[in-house]
Amino acid sequence: MPVSVPRPRVIPAAETAGGGDLTLLVIEDDPAGTFTVPELLGAAGTRVRIRTARNVTEAERLLTDDIHCVLVDLALPSGEGDELAVLRHILRLAPGHAVLALTGEADAEKAAEAVRAGAQDHLSRDELDGRLLSRVIRYAVERKRADTAQYKLAESRARAQENARLERGLLPTPLLDGSDLRFAAHYRPGRSRALLGGDFYDTVRTPDGTVHAMIGDVCGHGPDEAALGVELRIAWRALIFAGLCGDELLSTLQQVLEHERDSEEIFATLCTVDISPDGRRAGLCLAGHPSPLIARHGQAAQLLPYQDGGPALGLLPRARWPRRQVELGGAWSLLMYTDGLIEGRLGPDTRERLGQDGMTEMINRKLAEGLRGKRLLRAAAAEARELNGGELTDDVALVLLDRG
Repeated sequence: MPVSVPRPRVIPAAETAGGGDLTLLVIEDDPAGTFTVPELLGAAGTRVRIRTARNVTEAERLLTDDIHCVLVDLALPSGEGDELAVLRHILRLAPGHAVLALTGEADAEKAAEAVRAGAQDHLSRDELDGRLLSRVIRYAVERKRADTAQYKLAESRARAQENARLERGLLPTPLLDGSDLRFAAHYRPGRSRALLGGDFYDTVRTPDGTVHAMIGDVCGHGPDEAALGVELRIAWRALIFAGLCGDELLSTLQQVLEHERDSEEIFATLCTVDISPDGRRAGLCLAGHPSPLIARHGQAAQLLPYQDGGPALGLLPRARWPRRQVELGGAWSLLMYTDGLIEGRLGPDTRERLGQDGMTEMINRKLAEGLRGKRLLRAAAAEARELNGGELTDDVALVLLDRG
């Protein structure tokens, strides 16, 4: 007469030791019962606790998290004309459990088919001694864990590749055909394992020959801020081609921000410049954003005027952003950046920030070393990271325009 088995407590997977006791759920309809004891002695003194179910309905009730493996009798009637119907049902019912197929001695082909269907292994009734059963169950459990881990890894890689393709597609492609200006950019999001952060930038040339460039920063570092940054960049490009500039442009962008943001506390800083077709003059608008750095031919780099800037987008409902005219000269380099660069510390043991003055000094040193274009931007970001004593916590975006 079978001995009733008390229901054990739920054991988290992480708590199950590699050499610990095992719990096996046996599904068979033999009235006498192949397993008439509540447990078997396995290898090295370990125990295999036995639970039994006569059909799928009972098995579903007994299939709890502390079950390590399910042994399915392939002789169970299914009523569907498919000898493996019960096994397939259990595989669907318990996708995270190891499953073994129980067969007769002459059912080698059926056993192989069960493994092809998804079972981790098979056992013949004449092999059911405690030590062998313990070893086969452990093998099945570990194989199921390895299969699950491999599947999750492949799924994670596929998702990461898909996200990377999407994020790369959202990064801007400068439209400067017909311009003699050289463009370079460096971008590093603050979010771990991301390609896109809340910083955004763009550069386009309109049919009249004017080159428009901008850089901005949405407060925060999450995917929602990154999405909002993309929306503002796309809106900026569309508005530029529609002919908007200066205060009208920023007022419209603020409306976009107010409509798209999730909270009234979300704001964005922005710096936008429009460079005349001859490249010698520019209009500058600042919305709570640090002023660009300009290095004219034969002169040290210095900050452009920033006294006439307006507030960040999204802070004041009827704000205004004056456009300031700036003389660039014949040959120059214009560096636009986000505050992730200048807010890095000057050492791991100090609270002092790099700041705009420190950044200006650093850029002048890099220029004196002969660095230009993308090499200059990478070197500046690397030094800021080194001074900080590790990765910068905020997004960092740098845009460089050169003429002559």
